[in-house]
Amino acid sequence: MQNDLLKIDKFLQKHHVLSLSTTDFLEISACNLFYAFDIKSNSFVVASSDETTHIKHIKQNPKVAGTVVLETKIVGKIKGVQFRGLFLPLEEDSIKKLYFKHFPYALAMNPKLWQIKVEHFKLTDNTLGFGKKIIWKMDSAE
Repeated sequence: MQNDLLKIDKFLQKHHVLSLSTTDFLEISACNLFYAFDIKSNSFVVASSDETTHIKHIKQNPKVAGTVVLETKIVGKIKGVQFRGLFLPLEEDSIKKLYFKHFPYALAMNPKLWQIKVEHFKLTDNTLGFGKKIIWKMDSAE
C-alpha cells in the first residue's frame, strides 16, 4: 500500500489546485483551492477564510471529498485523483512551512491554513493501462 501512496504523491506533486466538495447537510458547495500535499501526514494544506461557504460547511461537517486532475483530451494520458477526508484547522508548524514553500507570496496575505487529512484515495491512471485504478485507504495503510 505504501507504494500506491507514493504513486499518488508523485501525481499530486505535479499539480497545485484541487476541487473540493462540502456540505452542511442542507446545501452542497464546490470550490477550487491551491494546495501543498504532505505525504508524511497524508494531508493537503490549503488556505481559506472563515467567510467562505466551504469553511462554514466544514464547521458543521468536516467530511469532504475532492479531486485533482490532469486536464487532457487524450484518453491514454488521463490521470486524476479522487479523495475523501476530514477538513481540520492546521496546527503543525512543519506543514505550514510546506505551504509557504510552495506559495511564498501567500505569506504577505497571512492566510488561515487548514489541513485535509485524507482517508481514501483513488488514482485513475490510463498511462498504466486503460481505466487502471489504484485505491489507497487509511485503515489499510499499515
